[in-house]
Amino acid sequence: MIAETVCSAVSVAGLGIAAVTAYRKRFLAAARIAAYALVPLGLVMTGVVDWLADTAFSPTAWAGFGVLGASWLLFASTRAVERRRGGTRKERREARAAGQREAVAPAASAPSLEPGSRQSTRPATAPRADAADDFSDIEAILKKHGI
Repeated sequence: MIAETVCSAVSVAGLGIAAVTAYRKRFLAAARIAAYALVPLGLVMTGVVDWLADTAFSPTAWAGFGVLGASWLLFASTRAVERRRGGTRKERREARAAGQREAVAPAASAPSLEPGSRQSTRPATAPRADAADDFSDIEAILKKHGI
């Protein structure tokens, strides 16, 4: 009963402020103030205020909010641990199984250690010639700038 009276008084005061604002030709602001002022009156008329008042003074309701909070904390902490570990248990098992399969290489891909089996695709002197060309280019640039 007191909450309904307070909400009604707040609505009337807000509508009065909106009227004064509209009188000053600030119609957009007046409409916004009126919208805010009508919210408490609407909450009283729909019964939300009674429900909130009953909930606020009910120990069972507060215990329920506590249980919901504990549930949320458990859920959030398990998700954080799951992200740190790298996924769900099923994903970790699949990754472990894939890692074991990759660790065992087929015999055809194993490198041979025989001395004559390596084939060379480039001559051994090619890198030295490239390095000399690179230095000659650098020397030409330095001479051009007088260094």
